[in-house]
Amino acid sequence: MNAPEPFEHFLLHGDDKKITIIPDTKVPNAATFSLNKEDHTLGNLIREQLLHEPHVVFAGYKVPHPLVAEVVIRVQTDGEITPQDAFTSAITDLISEISLLEERFKSSLRDKKDELNN
Repeated sequence: MNAPEPFEHFLLHGDDKKITIIPDTKVPNAATFSLNKEDHTLGNLIREQLLHEPHVVFAGYKVPHPLVAEVVIRVQTDGEITPQDAFTSAITDLISEISLLEERFKSSLRDKKDELNN
């Protein structure tokens, strides 16, 4: 078959970089982040979190081709912070939210197990 191996969609090879940052030369305070070996799941999560950042003017993402595991995220800020700072802040906030979700899930699971055991 011509289909790539399943692990090809998430394993980096050799000199592959996970994130490539391309500053925009035409639009001020804008940059494009290319995430290698990712898909719509992470692209949409990061875009949504970027839109919650107060200094982000625009955030969008696209998957250039459905057979290539790559997400391109474009960010424009109001100039108070750089697009890289907004991206870093969004990722940090996402990690915090996911950790909180994990804690709440585990707590609810423990409560449910205790309820069933009693």
